[in-house]
Amino acid sequence: MAASATFLSSFLSLSNRTPCFSLLNPRFSLSTSLHSSTPKPSPPSFSLSSKPKPNPLHATPSDDIDTTFFDTVNPEDDITFDPPEAPEGFVPPPSFDEGPPETEDEIAAAYEELYGPAYSGVSLLGNDVYAMDSKVKKYSGFGSKGKKEKVRDGFDERVVQVRRVTKVVKGGKQLHFRAVVVVGDKQGRVGVGVGKAKEVIAAVQKSATNARRNIITVPMTKYLTFPHRSEGDYGAAKVMLRPASPGTGVIAGGAVRIVLEMAGVENALGKQLGSNNAINNARATVVAVQKMRQFSEVAAERGIPMEELWK
Repeated sequence: MAASATFLSSFLSLSNRTPCFSLLNPRFSLSTSLHSSTPKPSPPSFSLSSKPKPNPLHATPSDDIDTTFFDTVNPEDDITFDPPEAPEGFVPPPSFDEGPPETEDEIAAAYEELYGPAYSGVSLLGNDVYAMDSKVKKYSGFGSKGKKEKVRDGFDERVVQVRRVTKVVKGGKQLHFRAVVVVGDKQGRVGVGVGKAKEVIAAVQKSATNARRNIITVPMTKYLTFPHRSEGDYGAAKVMLRPASPGTGVIAGGAVRIVLEMAGVENALGKQLGSNNAINNARATVVAVQKMRQFSEVAAERGIPMEELWK
């Protein structure tokens, strides 16, 4: 008891001399002694005449906007529309229903141009009624990204050879497909092309495009045979071509036969004398055909009639 009384007397003596924390405030706010001589600061005074802050949600009137027009207009009155006068020489455009009415053929032609001839079954623009328009036909499903319509230019395509080729690079081997394609219209025009791609279909398309860039004309007689003999070589391949009588047919093999059939030759003899490579034999056939000339061309160069060539 004596110890507790001593502690309380010392604590009261300290509270009268120095500031301390109040035990009654839960936040332990700093309180000063009643005997402190330091004056308390006066609270800030607020004036009622201060201007309030503008509210951004409400529009404030501006002095630079002229609103005198609305002072003389009554919104309840009927306002008449007074358009400006037309300039001199102005011709108003005709109405859409003032022109002559469209005929049924014009309507059908416009319908065909939009939707294609396959929907109506009748073509007024010269299209094929059994084929849909390329603008309307859509491909869907797996593999539709690279699918294209077949080119309709009068040339037929024949695949001579498709082989798998590899290219050795630093990281290994690259696998590709090489296709050899012959295109022709069977009326004297033929071409040989080669293409490589990672897929067979793409390789055939590339080779067909390349063949169409290398079209040549084959000279033929009225019996659909060659005018004379010819030989051609390409690389290690050598091809011999001979004319034949009507009814003989095409007696040849390999790439030579495909080139002659696509050109439209019906009676001819062909022989491969060198290498058996399909590309070189096809190109050797093209070289041999390019050496041929018609009798009329030779007679015109010599300046003599064509009957004197055999004298």
